[in-house]
Amino acid sequence: MPALHLTGPVVVGDDDVRAEAWVLDGRITYERPRHGGVVTTVPGTVIPGLVDVHCHVGLDSGGATDRDLAAKQATVDRDAGTLLIRDAGSPLDTSFVHERTDLPRLIRAARFIARPKRYLRHYAREIEPEDLTAVAVDEARKGDGWIKLIGDWIDREEGDLTPLWSPVQLAEALAAVHAQGARATVHAFSHEAIGPLLDAGIDCIEHGTGMTEEHMRVAAAAEIPVVPTLLQVDQFAAYADAGEARFPRYAERMRGMHARRYEQVRALWEAGVPLLVGTDAGGTLGHGLLPREAAEIVRAGVPAADAVAAASWRARAFLGADTLTEGASADLVVYADDPREDIGALASPTHVVLRGHRVA
Repeated sequence: MPALHLTGPVVVGDDDVRAEAWVLDGRITYERPRHGGVVTTVPGTVIPGLVDVHCHVGLDSGGATDRDLAAKQATVDRDAGTLLIRDAGSPLDTSFVHERTDLPRLIRAARFIARPKRYLRHYAREIEPEDLTAVAVDEARKGDGWIKLIGDWIDREEGDLTPLWSPVQLAEALAAVHAQGARATVHAFSHEAIGPLLDAGIDCIEHGTGMTEEHMRVAAAAEIPVVPTLLQVDQFAAYADAGEARFPRYAERMRGMHARRYEQVRALWEAGVPLLVGTDAGGTLGHGLLPREAAEIVRAGVPAADAVAAASWRARAFLGADTLTEGASADLVVYADDPREDIGALASPTHVVLRGHRVA
C-alpha cells in the first residue's frame, strides 16, 4: 500500500490539530517514516472522513433496492467524502456492506419501526403498539447497536401529525433496547412527540422541527443530539401543498415548520443542543449531499467550524468511531481550502482516502 505524507494541517478534533501526518499500511501515524520507500505528498487541510448520521442505503421511493443499487448509493456518498454512515433505517438488509472494503463504513439501525398506515408504504416494519418492546429488541439484535423509531406521522382521522406510541410504550421499549446495549433514534416532526421521547430516554432526534425551548433545554442538558436534515425540511412546503385538500391542519403545520426551519436550527445551536449532520438520503433525496446539508446548517447561522465538526469528528465520537488518532485507520478527506473557514470547500475534496487507499 503506498505511503502518503499529509502536509496538513491535520484536524484530529476540536482542540487537536497536527502540522502533518503520514499514512503507512493503511493507518495514520505522526512519526516520520524511517524507511526509504516511495512517499506521495498530499497537501491540504485534512479532516476525519465525513459522517452522514441520517442516511438510508438500500432505500428508494418504492422501498427496498437491490444490493447493486445500494452499493452505488454508498459509493456516491463515499466520493463526496462520507466515509461513515449511520443508516437510519432501511428495508434492505445492508449487512453485506461490512464486507466491502471499497464502501464507507456502515452502522445499521436495521428496519424502521412504525404502525400500520402511519408511515410511507414499503419502508417500515409495521406493528401494533402493544408489540413495540418485542419488535424494538428484535431490531436491536439485527442492527449495529441502533434502532429507528417513527415517532409521529399524519393521523388521517385527526388530519394532523400525532405521536405513534404512548409514553408508557416508549419507556418500556427504550429500556429494553438499552438493556441490549443498543441505542434508539427517532423520526419526529411535531412538538407533541418530543416530550415523551425525552422522558423515555431517547438517544438521538431526527428533524426536531417541532422542538420547543423547553425541549431544547432538556436535550442540551442530557447531551441528546438533533439531526436537523434541512434538505428534507426544505420539502415541507411541497408536502403541505400535496396534503392541503384533505388535511388543512397538517398543511398549515408543515408550512410553519418550513418557514422557521433556519430559525429552529439556530435556536438549537444557541441552546447548546449537540447538532449532527444527516442528509436523509434515500427515498426522496439523492446521495452524496452531505456538503450541501452542512452548508444549509451554516446558512442557519451556525459557524462553519461547528458545522464541519458536527459532520466529522464530533459525529464519530458520538458513534464511537475513530478519528485520526495515532494508529487509527486512515479514513480521511483532504481539501485545498479549509472548510472550517469556508463551508463551500466541503463540496470540493481533492482526495478521499478510505482504509488508507485513495478512492476518489
